[in-house]
Amino acid sequence: MPARVNPSEVAVHLLWLNAGLSCDGDSVSLTNATLPSIEDIVMGAIPGLPKLIPHWPLVDYQVGDDFIQWFWKADAGELDPFVLVVEGSIPNEEIKEEGYWAAFGNNAPGTSRFSDQPMRTTEWIDRLAPKATAIVAAGTCATYGGIHAMAGNPTGAMGVPDYLGWDWKSKAGLPVVCVPGCPVQPDNLSETLLYLLYQVSGQAPIIPLDENLRPTWLFGRTVHEGCDRAGYYEQGDFAHEYGSPKCLVKLGCWGPVVKCNVPKRGWMDGIGGCPNVGGICIACTMPGFPDKFMPFMDEPPGSKVSTAASMLTGGLMRTLRGWTEHTVDREPKWRHRGDRLDTGYDPPWRS
Repeated sequence: MPARVNPSEVAVHLLWLNAGLSCDGDSVSLTNATLPSIEDIVMGAIPGLPKLIPHWPLVDYQVGDDFIQWFWKADAGELDPFVLVVEGSIPNEEIKEEGYWAAFGNNAPGTSRFSDQPMRTTEWIDRLAPKATAIVAAGTCATYGGIHAMAGNPTGAMGVPDYLGWDWKSKAGLPVVCVPGCPVQPDNLSETLLYLLYQVSGQAPIIPLDENLRPTWLFGRTVHEGCDRAGYYEQGDFAHEYGSPKCLVKLGCWGPVVKCNVPKRGWMDGIGGCPNVGGICIACTMPGFPDKFMPFMDEPPGSKVSTAASMLTGGLMRTLRGWTEHTVDREPKWRHRGDRLDTGYDPPWRS
């Protein structure tokens, strides 16, 4: 447990580095968070939170050097504590002799004869990682590489843990905190940031992470375990075309093996989410995405045996349940009008 401090005396800077290989979809997604909303976090509407000062390209009113100065200050050791959020996969800048794959701003004026040149994203991470209280990899590209890291890519892209090392620890003893999703589910990211703020101020223990550095309370169950279609799987009753309310495994859904809470949490305010609106799960929160789950929309190889078994046992279960349903979906016979009491009660007035 970190030392407890007065939250009102703590100001935490949040540096958002969105210069990896990405579409900025995770930034856009976070603006949709409601439980908690990013506005409630930033405005201090949640009791006990330390003050958060965000430096986030999507919403910041500062531009150019006025914006980049906060990253220079963090590099110079003038911001403490700060949380570094990385969005986008990290390209391998060592596989070529010149140029760069991804960059963000430039060096601080006067610090280098190359001050007016773009600074590579990898160099920012190299400089800021040792000084950060925590690093959050936001979205599947930043966590595990995502689409940019699939087979055949020219950049050698990878996730932040691949770049820093899976055993890397921040100065606060934290590994990279991974919140995957393509894009990330809004509340999953805002809730993780909320937890880290409570931890920084000494009000929460070290954030619990699984073997792939995902928060355990968010990614501890499979899509299937939270899916409202799971009962159809159990009964061996599968959809064969889109628009059906039944289990989507035969249409290519990977839900039975994918760690994700979207079916239970929904997308915004409990509404939406892939299987909830008829879409298959393509496993975007998993480290092996996308290569290990392609081709999409084909029945997963491992499911052929399990669905065959489910159809065999499920058919029998459906039949037995049908008989039971026929019995229990009727009122008891003693509920009727007339001069006869059939409830089994022996009335004293007739003795």
